[in-house]
Formats: sequence, structure tokens, C-alpha cells
Amino acid sequence: MTESRYKEFAVGKTVLLACTVGIALGASPVPFNMVGTFTLPITSEFGWGRGDMQLALFCFTLAVVATIPFIGALMDRVGVRQVAIGATAAYAGALALMALAPNNLFVFYAIWVLIGIVGAGSTPISWTRAINDWFPVNRGLALAIALMGTGLTAAFLPSLAAWLIAEFGWRKAVLAIAAMPVLIALPLAWHYLKSAPTHIGLAPHAQALAGGVTLGQAARQWRFWAMMLSILLVALGIGGLFINFQPMLIDKGFDPKAAAQVAGAIGISIIIGRLVTGWLIDRFWAPGITLPLLALPAFAAWLLMQDHITTTQALIAAALVGAAAGAESDLLAFLAARYFGLKHYGRIYGVQYAAFGLASGLAPFLAGKVFDHYGSYNPALPWIAGFFVVGALLLLTMGRYPEKDELR
Repeated sequence: MTESRYKEFAVGKTVLLACTVGIALGASPVPFNMVGTFTLPITSEFGWGRGDMQLALFCFTLAVVATIPFIGALMDRVGVRQVAIGATAAYAGALALMALAPNNLFVFYAIWVLIGIVGAGSTPISWTRAINDWFPVNRGLALAIALMGTGLTAAFLPSLAAWLIAEFGWRKAVLAIAAMPVLIALPLAWHYLKSAPTHIGLAPHAQALAGGVTLGQAARQWRFWAMMLSILLVALGIGGLFINFQPMLIDKGFDPKAAAQVAGAIGISIIIGRLVTGWLIDRFWAPGITLPLLALPAFAAWLLMQDHITTTQALIAAALVGAAAGAESDLLAFLAARYFGLKHYGRIYGVQYAAFGLASGLAPFLAGKVFDHYGSYNPALPWIAGFFVVGALLLLTMGRYPEKDELR
């Protein structure tokens, strides 16, 4: 087993690199980490409410949700490489269109819908399938490393975007960010991303774990719905805090640069939480291991309710939110494979990811509307705390992992 662990990383390291960068610059972390920094410049220029502007993110996630089932089926049919490369190129082009947005909410929303449709294949659904294929023994740790890309983006993009906006304006900042997938992620994917490891001798082991139930069979199991509701509730909590974290801090007296730097701590925490979670879930029962990570951000919500918040308190809140975000993304991919198998992973993960994406996109809009109505995010924060606690506890109802013969 130890030899298999080392062999996987030895032969799959370039695939892992391509997937990590692809996830980091794909249509999941980039839009979500852009919106918080771009909210105030765009609403100030166009005179929109925060909720109105952040509804664009919900339109984006609706488009992703509608498209992902087709992406999952296409990926199961033609493979990861074609889907990931094509979607990454298309999404970068669509994202660049945001720089041309006029003072028209309908057009602004339409751009974000386009980003979601063409970019759905650059979300983790594609990259995590490659990781599941290449790393059957080290699945949890390999997924953690690859999904660490979202943490890297959360760590550097808010500060980079804030600097680009201050120096060049928000429109040129969009163009600079849109160029990164083309200049960095696409060359790596083109050279290193491969759909199947048959030529290096890992296929027999991978095939041993490649059984699985269909989407219809999975949907008849209670654990499928327990997992979906848990992921949805935690995503509502994370989305409500994560996207609005910088505006919350600015409202409490932080200057925009300091708020962006504190928000960057979320990314660092995502990376740490993800690696720790990935190592642990390869060895222990995943729902039990991640319970505290998913529940503790309720304390972050309480901290953010205070009238005055210190930098230390803000960093603690950022760390707790980041750890939960890191654990949740790992869990989504890991549990879909571990409980339902890999044979129909694209479809099953796609449906679960749709719930995650829908909640992640809806939460910022709802929190923004609360601010627009009350002039404060505080009325939303007790609900957010409850989402974290209930979502974490729901995972405990999933029960033991199925045996391999139960997935055939």
C-alpha cells in the first residue's frame, strides 16, 4: 500500500499540477473571489444596490447548475481533457466581456449567465474526475492538493484585484484577471492533463474502484439527499460570509486594502484546512472528521455581528470560514466517489455540485439584500450560524462507507 501511495504521486504529479492550476483559475474560485472586491467600485459607478450587483453571481451559478449535468454526461462520454481545455478557454473569453459592461443590469446579468454556461466545464467537476482516476489510493489527499487551488485564488486574488482596480480601474482589472486562465492554466492542461492512466500501470487498481451506482440509484438512497442538504446549508453559510467579507469589514471601519488583506487569510486557511482534511479523510470516517470544521464558522458569524471588530478577531473569522470552505469542497468530491463510486461520477457529482453552486450563488445575493434593506448584515448572521451547525450535523446521518461489491 505504501508503495502504491508513492507511485501514484510519482507518475501523476504533472496531472496533479495541471488540475491544481486549472481549478485555481477556473470558473469557480475566480468569479467568487472577484465579486467581493469589485462590489463597491461597480455599485459606486453605476449606482446599483449591493444585492442587485451580487445577483449577477446567482445568475452565474444558475447557469452553471443548468449546464453541469450536461457537462458531467459529456465528460463521462468523451473524457476530462477535452471538456476542461475547451471550457477554460471559452470562460476566459466570456469573463473578459465583463470589462465592456454598460450601466444596464440586464446586460450585466446576461454576461454572467454566459460565463456560467461556457465555464461550467472548468469548474472542479472536470478536474476532480481526473484526480479520482489517477489517485485511487491517495484520493483524499490528492483532491485536497488539487482543490487547494481555490485557496490559492482566495489568498492572492482579492489583494491583486484591489491593486489592479486602484491602479487601472475595474474594467482593466477584469481584463487582466481574464488573461490568467489563458496564459497559465491552458498551457499546463494542454501538456499534462490526461484522461486515463492506462499506460503507466495504474489502471488495474483504478478499475477496482471504478464501479458505481447510477444517478437514479443514488437518488433513491437517503444518504444522497442528506449529503445534498448538508452541502447546500454549509454553502449558504460560506457564500453569505465569504463574498461579503470585505464589505462587512469596510462597513466596520477597515480601509479597502486592509479588508482585502484580511480576506486573503481565508485563502490561506482554505489551503491548510484542505490539506489537513484530505490527509484525515483518507484514514478516518470523513463525516466525523469534518464535523468541527464545518460547524465552527458559526462562531465567525458571531464575531462579525459585533459593532467593533479588531484585526485579530477578523483574522479568526477569516480562518474559520476558510477552513470550512476547504473542507466542504474536499468532501463534495470525496463523498461522491466514496459513497456512490466512479462509474457515473460525472453525473452524480454534477447534481451535488449543482446544489452547492446554487446555494453559493444565492447566499451573497440574499445577504446583500439584507444589507440593502437594513443597512447592516447583522440580521442575516444568526441564520448563517445555524446553517453551519445543522449542515455539519446532517453529515453524521450518512452512515458507513459502502463495500466495493455494493457499488457494482
